[in-house]
Amino acid sequence: MKVRKLISASAVAGLLLASAPFTAASAATTEPGGQAPMTEGQQPKAANPHKQAKHAVNHTVGQLTFIGEQRIGNDLKFEETLVGGLSGIDYNPRTHQWILISDDRSDNAPARFYTAKLKYDTKSFYGVELTGMTEFKQEDGTTYPNKKDYTANQRGIVPDLESIRFDPNGKSVWYTSEGDRTLNLNPFIRQATLKGKYLSSILTPKAFQIDASSGSSTQKGFRNNLALEGSSFSPDGKYYFTSMEAALYQDGEISTVDAGSYSRITKYNRSGDIIAQYAYPIDAIPAKPGQGKSADNGVSEMLAINDHQFLILERSGVQAADGNYSNYIRIYEADAAQATNVNNLDSLTSGQYTPLTKKLVLDLNTLGLPKLDNVEGIAWGPKLQNGHDSLVLVSDNNFGASQVTQLLAFDVSPEKK
Repeated sequence: MKVRKLISASAVAGLLLASAPFTAASAATTEPGGQAPMTEGQQPKAANPHKQAKHAVNHTVGQLTFIGEQRIGNDLKFEETLVGGLSGIDYNPRTHQWILISDDRSDNAPARFYTAKLKYDTKSFYGVELTGMTEFKQEDGTTYPNKKDYTANQRGIVPDLESIRFDPNGKSVWYTSEGDRTLNLNPFIRQATLKGKYLSSILTPKAFQIDASSGSSTQKGFRNNLALEGSSFSPDGKYYFTSMEAALYQDGEISTVDAGSYSRITKYNRSGDIIAQYAYPIDAIPAKPGQGKSADNGVSEMLAINDHQFLILERSGVQAADGNYSNYIRIYEADAAQATNVNNLDSLTSGQYTPLTKKLVLDLNTLGLPKLDNVEGIAWGPKLQNGHDSLVLVSDNNFGASQVTQLLAFDVSPEKK
């Protein structure tokens, strides 16, 4: 059963919050719009590598001005699926369509993404309307199993999908999964049709994968739930980038309250070959947790500005003494122009390299929002009426009653020369 227009929405402008459900009337406003390591035979069935995206845009980032907020209710069901866990977002300028990926590990419904329409302009964020739901298919045409089914049948891959991007050069999407060390499943990168059908895979770096030969005393590869969290295409579609949420085991400790850490950003060409890899400096955890409580900080998503500059979402969750979490979300602009290619470095602990440079663009905790949740997705939107880029963020509610799914829209002023 399709359910539309039942999204509980709260439009936020500045520090004022006004709640109103999105209805057809509000649409009158303008729309500015593990698995074994993959073989070389599974390289991407990509478009012509020399073909550039027709809608390629040169982005520039000066100041971000907050437009407003919309929320999706935790109880919303759409096409018989519970909407939640939205960990990635992207926009297609050719079709003016948005996509949102859920990190539901096929527990509430098979792994999937939603299509949507977002209504906002320079003055306000008016509403969100889900328009479709698509289940991802594995290579054999079946949906992804959940952990229970996988344990019983040992078939397929349990997904932990985190990032999704439209391919600028064709009618397909690319998405990432974090993997699961407890199930011996490595992270993966896959390409699918707009109907969710499997097309191809990119071979993930060996350094990211579980190294069974290292034994239990020396762990290598990705950390559980801290892996392929982000991805992005360069605007011209020539390169595809991925970002690890946190440090690999061999790259040192993850961030603490006292010290930052390094994750890896990988640059691929259209054939799936690694062109370069860079060390990204993650901040220390910005606040101290309660006694015996948890806290972390990592890269929750990336977004290419061009082929060497990116917007990086750093997301920190800090648990207080009462068990409640506070989120600290910052957007940085990172630049790889002078960074060392660390693809051939077995470990980043030596420090014999130049990491990406970064500068703070926006601390979301300064916006005065009634609630800042677990923001995990970021995407360029359509151009605004003033000619500026727009930007939209989405939070992952983890299907939890104490969290919310919020979408935040911004006006991106160009950088002053």
